[in-house]
Amino acid sequence: MVAQLLGVVLLCGCSTAVGLSQTPNLYLGGRTYPDKAVPAVLQVIDPPMFFVTDRMPLGGQGRVTGYGAGRSDAMAFGRADVQFQAGGWADLVERTYVDRGRRMSRLDVARVEEIVRFPLIPLQMRRSDGGLRVTDEAQRAYGAQEDAFKAAVQAEVKRTGNGRVLVYVHGVGNDFDNALQTLASLWHFSGRRSTPVAFTWPAGNGGALGYFRDREAADFSVFHAKEFLRLIAEIPEVEDIDIVAHSRGTSVMTQALRETVIYHQGRGVPPKLAMKTGTLILAAPDLDTGVARQRIASERVSEAFEQVNIYVNPDDTALRLSSFLTKYPRIGAAEKQDFGPGELAQLRKEGLVHFIRVEGASGSHSHSYFRQNPAVLSDIVLALRTRAFPGGTLRPLEEDADLFWRLQPNYPLDRLPDLEIEPGQ
Repeated sequence: MVAQLLGVVLLCGCSTAVGLSQTPNLYLGGRTYPDKAVPAVLQVIDPPMFFVTDRMPLGGQGRVTGYGAGRSDAMAFGRADVQFQAGGWADLVERTYVDRGRRMSRLDVARVEEIVRFPLIPLQMRRSDGGLRVTDEAQRAYGAQEDAFKAAVQAEVKRTGNGRVLVYVHGVGNDFDNALQTLASLWHFSGRRSTPVAFTWPAGNGGALGYFRDREAADFSVFHAKEFLRLIAEIPEVEDIDIVAHSRGTSVMTQALRETVIYHQGRGVPPKLAMKTGTLILAAPDLDTGVARQRIASERVSEAFEQVNIYVNPDDTALRLSSFLTKYPRIGAAEKQDFGPGELAQLRKEGLVHFIRVEGASGSHSHSYFRQNPAVLSDIVLALRTRAFPGGTLRPLEEDADLFWRLQPNYPLDRLPDLEIEPGQ
């Protein structure tokens, strides 16, 4: 019975299909895709996606061809060309507007190039004056790779003019290619005005216990996630960092964010200023409700962001099963009774935390709706493009009496926002 449940958890959408996401409602009928604002060098059908990973590399003879589900104690950074199925840029823009038939049916990872491989951790240390210190030699070796990473990101920002970074963190059951394909969809639909980076951790373990192995791998990757956040924020050319995390990837990222926020608070530096963080999107978060409330509110992770958007679906089959297996409710399936009196109002007013209830997402898409549901994808795109809070003219979500924002299946077609002039353009 348990093995069957675990299989269903993985089947219910934690893994992602090969292909472009559904066309957002926002773009149906040839509306509002910002193709003319896309930098000329990115008006291509095979753009580079960047990645940071602690997966075990695949390949041979000194050449990396991909990454598996095994763990690596060495973090790596690289790029991969992702091929959109289209006849050229103009054809790709036309297909972006099409719901069925001529839309892109595939996204292929065409080439993988590892640019930087950091030294194995833990770095060599010695005890001095009652504390542990990384040796000078080990620090120099690590610092050389830090410099190489920063130089590569700087070069891409200068090439494209995109100082905003879009980070995507996947959930359980995802392989390396899945992460890049999903990132490519989010990046393309949000207008290609950012530098896309996937943080991809050792998920995709098979077998009846694969779900639990992936959960443990998420904990394993927190240190490297913190290092990634630190390094990317230290690059002067990087202006803002938006983060989209799905399912168990929300645990990797919120734990890394929590520890980074505490570090900067201890230094007396405003976390948002130090971390350069912008919008945080948690889609179908596979997080214990109590743990999520501690990280986001009690330990003030939300302080680091312009806003936090949490997409929830009480009908999320995968999260129901996750709750059964762990004995605790998941925040991604939260309902009004999971919060105390006035708590949602306080979170929204002081923490800028918005809970968005997804309607009409059931069955096989009840957990993967963030990339399969054209209404949800529309709101994610609007949040990334406009920086607007829910409920205004640019994100016309409706509010329930219980202070959840309601996202209906036809959103935002009833009140289509005017995106001719967007904030920041």
